[in-house]
Amino acid sequence: MTDTGRGTFRLTGRPVTDPEDLAQLTLADDESAIEVPKIRRTFYGAADSYAVG
Repeated sequence: MTDTGRGTFRLTGRPVTDPEDLAQLTLADDESAIEVPKIRRTFYGAADSYAVG
């Protein structure tokens, strides 16, 4: 996970291809899933709260 500096993160990892794993997810047609190893996780702090409206 890399902080882009724009208030977003870029994730890299191995694509999830197992049908049983994918069946547990709700993905849009243009989305995919990846697995990110725990060892590579970095805590970047809590997100700021803001109202969406």
